[in-house]
This record gives sequence, structure tokens and C-alpha cells, in this order.
Amino acid sequence: KVVMATAFKGASFDFYGRQYREIFARYNIDLELRETAGAVENVKLLQDPKSGVQIGFVTGGVSDGKRAPDVLSLGTVYNQPFWIFYSSNEQLDRLSQLKGKRIAVGPVGSATRFTAEQILGKGGVNTETATLLPFGGSAADKALSEGKVDVVWIIGVPEATAVQSFLRNPNVRLMSFPMADAFTRIFPDLNRLVLPQGVVDIDRNIPAADVQLIATTSKVLIRNDLHPEIVQLLLQTMKEVHSGSDIFHRGGE
Repeated sequence: KVVMATAFKGASFDFYGRQYREIFARYNIDLELRETAGAVENVKLLQDPKSGVQIGFVTGGVSDGKRAPDVLSLGTVYNQPFWIFYSSNEQLDRLSQLKGKRIAVGPVGSATRFTAEQILGKGGVNTETATLLPFGGSAADKALSEGKVDVVWIIGVPEATAVQSFLRNPNVRLMSFPMADAFTRIFPDLNRLVLPQGVVDIDRNIPAADVQLIATTSKVLIRNDLHPEIVQLLLQTMKEVHSGSDIFHRGGE
């Protein structure tokens, strides 16, 4: 039995964690998925030998070797885009338009919240100018549909449950990130991605136009005392799950 820290339901870490668990089961290893607030909490759990957590997903920029000396990285596995979804007749194309809105930014301890405070904060969107609420993943999807929030800031691959729900909801819009290139210069851990018109659903033309996004990297971290045989199995699993092509990656990238 091995314990892996993922995130909340509907998040990319939860999506991939379930795939990892299926592969581990082939080798008679029980991979227990620990639901957490996200990357920030995952690093803390990996640093605590009493937590029982031995593996965790983490977002780029959340930690490093100096802050977590007993934790090792097995490498970067994929790009994880940031998405700004909203349900409004108003066209949002500037961060300043988010001021005064109720924004779901994920729970405290999540990379979603951590990055929202950094990136949106750079655009003047913070706790003083907007209402930041702790909904993330599937909970954020529900909050937007019930009118509890105006905007959702979420991190996730396009295949993640919550992201797919937003993308395919005709009542929800996706904001093209303004000044994406500028933000990649300010924050070195970020990179710019383009979601091409129609790539999600060509028949329904989703999205209706090219969308600029910014993204961070996602890594797999382990405690430095994890058994070498488990490390080997984990590396094989990472390759099987992430080496294929998708919207933002070529095969083997």
C-alpha cells in the first residue's frame, strides 16, 4: 500500500490519480488517493513523515529543494492551464473587469488559490477589490451554475471533469487571457498556450475562436525514503499516462 496526495474532486490531480491507481493495481499495489486542498497542502504532507503520504502531485512554483529538502521530484509530467470561466452576457477580456465580481479561486492550501492570489493580484484583483470564494473543481462548477459565483478561476487539463463541464456548457464563457506573454515574463514558471478554435468539439465549434491561456507545469514529487521498486513503478506509470499526445502536447513530449 502506498499513499498519494491528489486534490479535490474534479481537479486534474484527482483525474490522473485515478489512472495511476488503476495501473498500480495491475501489480497488486494498493495506491490510496488522499483527497487534499491541492499542491500547497501536498508539499506539507510530503514533508511530514507522520502524514503517511509518500507521493504527491504539485504545481510549478509552489515549492523547491530548499523549502522541502526531504522531497524529490521525478520530473515534470504535463502543462496545466489556468482557465477563467464566467456566465454573463458581458464580454470579459480584461482582468480589471473581474473587480467587484465573486470569484471561485479554490480552497486555501490549493495551487488554484495560491496562483490566483499571485496572478490575478498582479492585475489588481484581490481580496480588497473582489470577493474570493473557496470553491474548486466540481464544487466551483456547481457554484457557478447555482449563481453563487460570477467567475471561476481553475487549473486543469482539458480532460479534467470540471474543465470539460465548463467548456461544454452553453451558458458558460471562457475568457481569453489578456497579456498572456507579459505574464510569462513576470512569472518564469508560466508559459503561454493557445486553445485552437473547435479543438474541444468541432461539430459544436468549441471554442468558437482561438483562446489565449497561460499555464504552469505539474510535477510528481516523492519522499526521499520511498522504496526504489515503487519509484520504478511510478516512473513507468508516469510514462504510460502522460507520454501520449493531447491538445497541448505532442506524443513523447
